[in-house]
Amino acid sequence: MSRVKKISSFPEPEKIPPIPFTAEAYENLQKEFDRLTNERKEVMIRLQTAREMGDLSENGAYIYAKFELGSLNRQLAQTRHLLKNGFVVKKTLGNTVQFGCSVTVTSNKKEITFLIVSMHESNLAEHKLSTESPIGSALLGKKVGDTVKVQVPNGEVQYTILKIA
Repeated sequence: MSRVKKISSFPEPEKIPPIPFTAEAYENLQKEFDRLTNERKEVMIRLQTAREMGDLSENGAYIYAKFELGSLNRQLAQTRHLLKNGFVVKKTLGNTVQFGCSVTVTSNKKEITFLIVSMHESNLAEHKLSTESPIGSALLGKKVGDTVKVQVPNGEVQYTILKIA
């Protein structure tokens, strides 16, 4: 008599949470997907041409085209994932800091305007703060005139909200 453990059910796969995007970022993702798709078609033609040249072991054009195709496939998969699981958050004007709004703050007599976005489109050089970042999360839900203190690598920084748009 064999002892086989019966599996009654398989565990549920983890559900991927939806990814919020601004309308502009989602549109840029769609354009990037189209660009990558077209570029992949071109690489496939180059790969086929290189394959027809003969000996593949010493064919630099073939090796490079395969490498390029792998890179494009990874980028396409990532972009496809973001488009499939992403959604556009409609901007609503309110009196609190929320996703998609611009918030102007002052710190040490310097004014800075940030756009509050998801981690997938955040870019500090463009003043786009993620809702998950220390500063972004501290600002969420605050009103004009509120002051927040944020611990950053260089110490504690204090921001006072001047304007929400």
